[in-house]
Amino acid sequence: MSHRAAACWFWGIRSAAAFLVAGLLVVGGSGCTASAPDPATNMEAYLDTVIAAHGGDRLDRAVVTFTFRGDAFTLRRNDGQFRYERATTDSLGRSVVEGLTNTDVYRVVEGDTLTLSPDEQSTVATAVNSVAYFALLPYPLQDPSVQATYAGPDTIQNTAYHRVAVSFDEGGGKDYEDVFLYWFAQDTHAMDYLAYAFGVGGPPEDQGTRFREAFNVRTVNGVRWADYHNYRDAALGPDALSAYPQAWTDGAVERVSTVALRDISVRPLAP
Repeated sequence: MSHRAAACWFWGIRSAAAFLVAGLLVVGGSGCTASAPDPATNMEAYLDTVIAAHGGDRLDRAVVTFTFRGDAFTLRRNDGQFRYERATTDSLGRSVVEGLTNTDVYRVVEGDTLTLSPDEQSTVATAVNSVAYFALLPYPLQDPSVQATYAGPDTIQNTAYHRVAVSFDEGGGKDYEDVFLYWFAQDTHAMDYLAYAFGVGGPPEDQGTRFREAFNVRTVNGVRWADYHNYRDAALGPDALSAYPQAWTDGAVERVSTVALRDISVRPLAP
């Protein structure tokens, strides 16, 4: 991933309310059988509902594997403990495994663990965790560093949505100043669109905004996954993320990439 967005390292355990909510929902974002909490008055409960609707309870103790742009990722979660790894090949043709845990960041080249400088640790953590963060959304929105507020209703292509704005406190990692806006369908709670601003507070050349449209939505072992078309509008800054759907509808955005996960598997951890 070309930007530094969302390097949130430490994701907490969802409150017990999520498990109660999960029992009321059809897993995988296909629909719900009970009214969701009002995001304007109870954001925590609403996000628990959204996460449960995407099958998030299955990610508390699981091993997720997928391929992203030629690299193999393994995301292991065990009730708040995690290990995220990327297996790749460097420019010299050597096998490289980079990863992070709750307490460590590492790089292993041809079986040898290297000593990393603080800058190298930051680079590895951002490269691995930014992919994991976007892949697992909306599951990471339960992290204690997340500051979520209701941004009002919206309608995109005749579908009603709730908008949730997210920022981070300083515990949210290197890029805690980045901001996000999510669109969750009011009927199914599906996360069909998101927008974000990255590089906030940094040099102008490192700043930008993006808008993502979900496609190829599928369910793997009870968890909803999606690929995304990634767009930009250079005229829209961090304070104008809510304008992206109209710009997208008007054809005023430029598609810059496609974010696609291949060969996804979700395997529960053994008891």
